[in-house]
Amino acid sequence: MLKIFNTDLHIHTCLSPCGDLDMTPKRIINTAKSKKLDIIGICDHNSAENVLISKKIGKTFEITVIGGIEITTSEEVHLLALFDNDDDLLKLQELVYENLPGVNDENAFGLQLVVNENDEIVRHNQRLLIGATKLTIEKCVEAIHSLNGIAIASHIDREGFGIIGQLGFIPEGLELDAVEISPNITKDKLTVKKFPVITGSDAHFLADIGKTWTQFSLKEPVVKEIKKALLKTTLKI
Repeated sequence: MLKIFNTDLHIHTCLSPCGDLDMTPKRIINTAKSKKLDIIGICDHNSAENVLISKKIGKTFEITVIGGIEITTSEEVHLLALFDNDDDLLKLQELVYENLPGVNDENAFGLQLVVNENDEIVRHNQRLLIGATKLTIEKCVEAIHSLNGIAIASHIDREGFGIIGQLGFIPEGLELDAVEISPNITKDKLTVKKFPVITGSDAHFLADIGKTWTQFSLKEPVVKEIKKALLKTTLKI
């Protein structure tokens, strides 16, 4: 039997240099609970190092946390990668790290904090997470699918880091599972018609969590079921 899930698949933690320091996993999940979200996706820039602790906390609050990464491709396009299996997610993180040059300047770009379940800092990630990887968007989509994940082009209506704004088009044959629109527009304003459309908050601050979200009808709250729902394109946003 299908059940409706309110879902915000695009949330950053304090690991993203542009994320507010209040975006600890515990506070995020508390906020998601208060917004009556059932599923959230943790998608920090080029890293998944706060995912496992978020999933652990989510279980205690009965919020399903899906692990992900928001990859910055070599074309400076943002791409969400979402997984059921933690090992697959960490394999993608390893690939991203191997192709991510640079060291973070905390004064210029912000802190990148890995935290524990008590919101205590475990370490500072020193990689340049705000930077672009050497991976093309085609290579990223291929890698995500090879690891059983789904690939969603982020905020495609935005000029900066959206695929349309960066490339001017979506490459022919690019096998995206969906595209995401930002809270700034509605689905009827979108000119791209080829792909299923979702919306997510892209929250960098607690107040933005659940600002927009997507309803999925699923047998269970897992990426495998979300992929089936995307194929049916019976989404309510």
